[in-house]
Amino acid sequence: MRLSADRLGIRLQDRQILDGVSLAVGAGEFVGLVGPNGAGKTTLLRALAGLVPPASGDVRLDGRPLSSVSRDERARRLAVLFQSAGIGWPMQVSEVVALGRLPHRRAFAPASEVDHAAVERAMARTDVTHLRERAEPSLSWGERMRVLLARALAVEAEILLADEPITALDPAHQLDAMGLLHAISRAGTGVVAVLHDLTLAARFCDRLVVLSGGRVVADAAPGHALTDTLLQTAFGITVLRGTHADGSSYILPWHRSGPSREDHHEPHS
Repeated sequence: MRLSADRLGIRLQDRQILDGVSLAVGAGEFVGLVGPNGAGKTTLLRALAGLVPPASGDVRLDGRPLSSVSRDERARRLAVLFQSAGIGWPMQVSEVVALGRLPHRRAFAPASEVDHAAVERAMARTDVTHLRERAEPSLSWGERMRVLLARALAVEAEILLADEPITALDPAHQLDAMGLLHAISRAGTGVVAVLHDLTLAARFCDRLVVLSGGRVVADAAPGHALTDTLLQTAFGITVLRGTHADGSSYILPWHRSGPSREDHHEPHS
């Protein structure tokens, strides 16, 4: 299983969002997409999901143009979670998570035992089982994000594309979510996640793809991608580096090393 973008160019409203972007994710990889606001991370994720048509280049699934893959096949093989995704109408949590099984069912067919088991696994892994009978409008934003992650996991797809999956989560649930994404990648799922927390991205991801100005400026293991020079030029920050007692390295954003990007009125994407 391999999902790849080759020299991808995306234009939205006459503005170049992505320019010549290439990356790939395979089974068992956890890839973090990081970069400053406006770098094009979410747009790239949407293009990988087949939701934004490229102006140039292409996206391929196992060597086939994604545009040639049927919607049904895409829905089974690619699970997506976008931070802006809504649910649309009042539903119980268990019903929301069960939506993730629709790609595996015939129209109007009842849920099978396999479907029920997948839903239960997804809710347990995201710590929302106790919310199963709650109505979605009554959830906090953090709870809603965990439910939406559970819905994506219930698909049990070969690739998971997640846009800021730890947004609005408390620190304990952030660690849980990152540990879960790492665990499912180790079980064979390819994971691509847009992340803003560089400390957690560097700790849990196998590779980091760093975007800046719509281009890939690094694609490597965290220790090689997040160099001091790149962090200063792409993010405008300096970091503290350290080594935990278990021997693992970590970084902590510490000081701004340049003016705010918002001072330049750069658009977001």
